[in-house]
Formats: sequence, structure tokens, C-alpha cells
Amino acid sequence: MKKVWSDENKYQKWLDVELAVAEAWTEEGVIPLEDMERLRPVQYNHQRMMELFETTRHDVTAFLSSITEGIGPEGRWLHLGMTSSDMLDTAQSLQMVEAGELLQQELSQAIETLEKQAVAYKDTIMMGRTHGVHAEPMTFGLKLALWREELKRQLDRLREACESIRVGKISGAVGTHATIPPAVEDKVCQRLGLEVAPVSNQVIQRDRYAHFVTTLALVAASLEKFATEIRSLQRTELHELEEPFGQGQTGSSSMPHKRNPELAERICGLARLIRGHSVTALENVALWGERDISHSSAERIILPDSCLALDYILSIFTRIVKDLRVNSDRMWVNVESSRGLVFSQRVLLALVDKGMAREAAYKVVQRNAMRSWDFGEDFRELLRSDREAQEWLPGSNMEELFDYGYYTRYVDDTFKRIGLLPLEIAAQV
Repeated sequence: MKKVWSDENKYQKWLDVELAVAEAWTEEGVIPLEDMERLRPVQYNHQRMMELFETTRHDVTAFLSSITEGIGPEGRWLHLGMTSSDMLDTAQSLQMVEAGELLQQELSQAIETLEKQAVAYKDTIMMGRTHGVHAEPMTFGLKLALWREELKRQLDRLREACESIRVGKISGAVGTHATIPPAVEDKVCQRLGLEVAPVSNQVIQRDRYAHFVTTLALVAASLEKFATEIRSLQRTELHELEEPFGQGQTGSSSMPHKRNPELAERICGLARLIRGHSVTALENVALWGERDISHSSAERIILPDSCLALDYILSIFTRIVKDLRVNSDRMWVNVESSRGLVFSQRVLLALVDKGMAREAAYKVVQRNAMRSWDFGEDFRELLRSDREAQEWLPGSNMEELFDYGYYTRYVDDTFKRIGLLPLEIAAQV
């Protein structure tokens, strides 16, 4: 990703666009073939370009002069009929397409890693929480499967966003083609593997860029969501998960016992950065008339930084999931720590099913639940000794309600629904 956004790659893309335009003019019969043959091997001179920039204060003219100074009269054909944004925006599209392809690869690896771990922990019971409070049991594999589905949606969005910026523009100063005909634009874009922006002004429209950057922010938001959950479950009081912690690694300069979720925290921090860049990308949509350059300076930061940051946190997330320490024993301890309170809804439904009014059933269950909360007594034992509850649910009728398997009996159905069962990796696990 660093190479994609390097100056070397950027200026090479500039040259690729300039030569593609010259080739198109040659096919149109404007540039003599012998001149085109002398243009094909030309190179820009970066050092000379920087020297010229000190005078011109215009990167494109300095770039072109660094080429034409070292060649003959054929240099006059470079940039023929073009405006700077023809070259700049088309080249930048090539960079964003390259970056987008790398991000799709990273995202696919994250999805694959989640798939393997979801299957591995499909039946590992843990507590489901709402508002941070025990709700009902679920499985850790189901949580990972949900993350996997979310990233699959993000991959679809990223593919769509990458297609939206896979366009070039060679239409001249304000997009009228007055100095460079549509036929040249068609040939250039075909040569470069881009679609033609059907209509343009002096720039490729920045709603395309905003679509791309906001999609990166969406992917980052999902990663932050997952990382936040990992951080929460690594808290000492819960201790259900731990991100990788290598031999000899230190978590604190002062407290040797510390094992902190620093990788997950890094994901959260950089996700905020990308989210901020998405706001800038949206503000870049509105330009004066056919263009101004208020967007340009910001894009030199937000495009490479967003891509680099997302690429980085995707790789971190994949590493965390791959080497995640899952403390299933602690998960079970935490499930039992609420002393059977998780069965409250099942008891409520059973009482209603037996014919008790819902309001009355709710009061029976809640008074025992509140006593369990307030005095630390086991909810199941309280119900066993509750005369009214026993009248409606005697003996085995009540005992069969206290089965954790009830909450996980449809997990396989969910995994089949999303295509994770049957799965080749299931056998490997």
C-alpha cells in the first residue's frame, strides 16, 4: 500500500496517462508515428522536476518540463489538448483502483479467518449481553459468524465503491472536449483499463471519491465495533478473550502483570482517523463552477492516509482473530455467575403457556429475579421454593426449563443459512 501511494508510483501514473493520450492522438493521425516511437521510452526526471517546481509552483508543468528538456521536438506532443486534471484525476483513479484491490484482498483474508474461527467456536457457550448486562446465552461462534457476515457486506460495498472510481477523464479544460475529442478519451481509458466518465467538467466528480472514502470509513467502523467487543471481553472482570500476547512482550512499563488489548485499541484509534477523512471527502464534493482546487490539498492527505490506515488495521484485525485466546472455561463461569437469571424469559413463557396471565406470570418471575439480584440467591432455587410457581410448573416441568442447550439449538441452522455448514474447514477444525 505504501508503494501504491509513493511519489514514484504517482509520477509513473502521470507518465502512463500522458503517453496513453499521445498514443491515442497517434491513432487519430495527429502525432506522426516516428515522433510517437521517440516518445515511448521517455522518462520524467524527479530531481529536475523539484528544481523546476521552485520556479513554476505548478507540479504538472514542472513534471512535463523535466521530460521535454531531455528530448527533441517530439516533446511538443505531450499534454496535447489536455488540462492538468485530465492527467491528475485519471492517474489518481489508477492509484485508487490499485489501493482498492489491495484492500479487497485484506478484507477477504479477514473474512476467511473469521469463518475458520466461527466454525471452531460454533458450540462454545458464552453469555449474550445487552446494555452490558447478562441477557441470554449464545455461542462465541455465533458472534464471530455475525462479524463475518458484516464484513461480507462491507466487501460488497468496497467492490462497488472501487468500480465507481474506476473512471478516467480526458475532456479538456471544462469538460467540453473542445481541444481533445471524445475518441481520444475513449482510447486512453480503454488502454488504461478504466471506464470513461460519461460527462465531466474539469475534474472527475468528487461524489465518486466520497463514495470510496466513506466506504473505507464504513469498513473501519465495523473493525472498531469488533475491536471494542474484544477489548470489553478482555477486561479482568470478564477475561473471556485475550488478543495475542507474545513471549517476552510487555504490557506496561510499571506493572509487569499487565496484558493490555493494545492492538484492538489501535484499531479503534485509527478507525476514528478514517471516519474523520470521510467528512473531508464529503466536503470536497462541492466545488466552485467547473472546479477549484480546495479539494486537492486535502486529497493529498485523506486518500493515501485512509487507504494506508485501513490496510493496516485490517491486517491487525486478521492477526488478532487468527491468534485470539478464547477462555471458554471463563465464559462458562460468567454464564453461571448470574445464578440462573438467564432462564427468566423461558420460565415466563412456560407459565403463560400453562394458562397463567402474562402480567401475573411476569410478577412471579420478576420478584424471584429481583431477590436473586439483590441478595445473591440462585434464581432456580428461588423458583423451586416459590409456591405459586410450583403450582403452575411442578417438578420436572420446571427442571426442564433450566437447560442451556435450549438457547443454542438453532445455531447450526444459522450457520447453514449463511453457508458455514457444511464447510470444508469444519473438517479441518
